[in-house]
Amino acid sequence: MSERVLGGALVSNIEVTVTTVQRGDIIQLGGQACRVMDLFQLPQGAKQLLFESGELLTIHTRTRLVAARPLRRR
Repeated sequence: MSERVLGGALVSNIEVTVTTVQRGDIIQLGGQACRVMDLFQLPQGAKQLLFESGELLTIHTRTRLVAARPLRRR
């Protein structure tokens, strides 16, 4: 399912894990929409997400998050 968000961009809501999270994903954390700016691989399969706001979030192999992923135009 896709829907429009602020700015009129089309997005798809998906579940992301440590293996599927991507730059540009928008993750809702504590009521704030946070866009993933960069990813860093950590030991034992974990990843650290750097958001545009400068905040960091570490996710592990069992972490499941819902993200809005902007759809690419073809």
